[in-house]
Amino acid sequence: MKTERLFKTPLSEAQRRNSELNHIECSSRRTVLESYPRRIVFELTNKCNFQCVMCGRESADFKTSDLPVSVVKSFRSFFQFAEETTLHGWGEGTLHPRLPEILEYLNTFPLLRKYFVTNGSTLPKIMESVFEHHVDLIAVSLDGVTPETNNAIRKGGDLHREIRSIKRLILEKERRNLDYPYVNLVFTAMARNIRELPGMVRLAYETGVPEVKAVYLTIFNGGLSGESLFDRQDLVKRHFDAAREEADRLNIYLKLPELQGESEAAELPHKPCAFPWRDFYIGSDAFARPCQSSADRLLSVQDLATPEDAWNSREMQGIRLAVNDPKLMPASCRNCYHSTCANWNLKKSFLQLNGSFAPEWGAKDPVIPAAPASAEPEGVQ
Repeated sequence: MKTERLFKTPLSEAQRRNSELNHIECSSRRTVLESYPRRIVFELTNKCNFQCVMCGRESADFKTSDLPVSVVKSFRSFFQFAEETTLHGWGEGTLHPRLPEILEYLNTFPLLRKYFVTNGSTLPKIMESVFEHHVDLIAVSLDGVTPETNNAIRKGGDLHREIRSIKRLILEKERRNLDYPYVNLVFTAMARNIRELPGMVRLAYETGVPEVKAVYLTIFNGGLSGESLFDRQDLVKRHFDAAREEADRLNIYLKLPELQGESEAAELPHKPCAFPWRDFYIGSDAFARPCQSSADRLLSVQDLATPEDAWNSREMQGIRLAVNDPKLMPASCRNCYHSTCANWNLKKSFLQLNGSFAPEWGAKDPVIPAAPASAEPEGVQ
């Protein structure tokens, strides 16, 4: 299953065994797991210094919060088994006031990958921490190859500034003769910028970045409906093909979403989802959620004695039981727009209007009911 895959780096024996067991438990759809999550996602903060036109946070009333460092450290027993910590969510994670301390702590687990997505504006400030504390993966979001396009979409961004910062990061990596961080560019494809996708491949080559990943825009605000690529397959295919040609010519790894109508998910609400088994997502409010793209709060990890209690809580069992069952899945899963799991055959993956898509930060109660006392699917022993 595609969603079970993670970036490959060397694993300890404990990590390898946990990964194998997690695959088995995911495949058999167990709800109570012996394995630990392979990836722990910490939304360090939901603060952001940009106001991107397409971001769902611009259509929600955000109560800002920073994840307590104590919550990160409480997962100590998980870190010898997990393969990766991902440090992003609805905000710009690098704005967490104690980011260097968090990276330093996570680096005490030498085979635990560290990964974050950034708008690139803070790279000069955090660069030393990136190298000192071995950040393995950095994804930089850019949405155009001209300032006119990128800066109009990513309000607060400065394309030339971000390019300078990326080049400086790559040059410093080479100067130190290091193999980290692996850097890629992430491009949100929409009507106004899709023609610039081949240019984004060229930009990656010019800056020394080996990969470009494109994702479709999901629209939360009716005012952006004209930007949707729904039912515009000819336009999408033309520019995807041109980008592939450039990627082949320049030896750039290009990751593209499938064309509308070509998803193997057919008419299912979403592709098979492995997130409740593979990942453990902790929001900046310390609530566990099914994934970054779900508004549903499951439980506060601070209300339980240990992270293990939260990982196999009745709430987590409930989402494992329901996430791939069209009869049981919550509305947030039925309307999935996650770039990996969404069914891009369906209009609702491109347009999310008049619905709840962002967590209600500051709320105290979970919104997903717990699983029944015996929640294992029929046939699982």
